[in-house]
Amino acid sequence: MSTTPLPQTTLYKAFKVRYHMTLSDPDMPSPRYHTIIFIETNKDLSGHVHHVIGDIVTGMKYQSTDRERPETDEAFFDKEFIGYVASETYPKAVDDVCERLPPPPKQKGFNVRTMRTEPMRPDGTFYGIGEARPSLIKCTEWTEGQAIPTLRQSGVLLDSV
Repeated sequence: MSTTPLPQTTLYKAFKVRYHMTLSDPDMPSPRYHTIIFIETNKDLSGHVHHVIGDIVTGMKYQSTDRERPETDEAFFDKEFIGYVASETYPKAVDDVCERLPPPPKQKGFNVRTMRTEPMRPDGTFYGIGEARPSLIKCTEWTEGQAIPTLRQSGVLLDSV
């Protein structure tokens, strides 16, 4: 993997990338994808990933790491251009915004009464039969509902050159 950086006076392309999931969650509508923000920083189209990792049984955390071109991963599904980030402030500006966003918390646990893993309230108690439950929040909801809009609002993610 060539990691020759692009010239410093450029804007990096930003993408929303989705990957196939190996296991589906019976409490979430399908199909589901692992959804990330990918910033293309190198001439070979490799770059950097910004996403949340983990699960909603233990809670998730933000991670930022180098990555080859998304299309090289066998789980790759699709890639959508979402804008640009300034190379002069990257990756610090993106990390600063994303680190301030709450990652998806623990939202499921093993219920010994029903003998299954199921959604639970923030206080750790389980919902009753027929009781309304909020939608679960995972990587897709964090990326699309929190990270991308907040990066745009903060001026870190630019729509055009």
